[in-house]
Amino acid sequence: MNWLKVFIAAFFEVFWVIGLKHAYDFWTWTGTIIAIIISFYLMIMAGKKLPVGTVYAVFVGMGTVGTVLSEIIFFSEPIKISKMLLVFLLLCGVIGLKLVTNEKETNREENA
Repeated sequence: MNWLKVFIAAFFEVFWVIGLKHAYDFWTWTGTIIAIIISFYLMIMAGKKLPVGTVYAVFVGMGTVGTVLSEIIFFSEPIKISKMLLVFLLLCGVIGLKLVTNEKETNREENA
């Protein structure tokens, strides 16, 4: 459940990062601020139960991948092979961190 919070937080991160670039009036800035609040709230809640370093790395990595893909899909950003390879490498690192984070170890630290 806590990892789901991280993934939802990263989803909202994409919206606020795009909002920082493309917001232009009261409503788009309001949406951007709401996305920031939701994103950081979920990340902070997940960080209380999971290793903070891993949570932050997954949050930023997934947000970066989502933002790059959104810029390509919705804002006609040119696709560069070098950029896509680096995003893929980042995604591999994020998945690797998630896989090596031991849930039992995290729960043990909570109970200590």
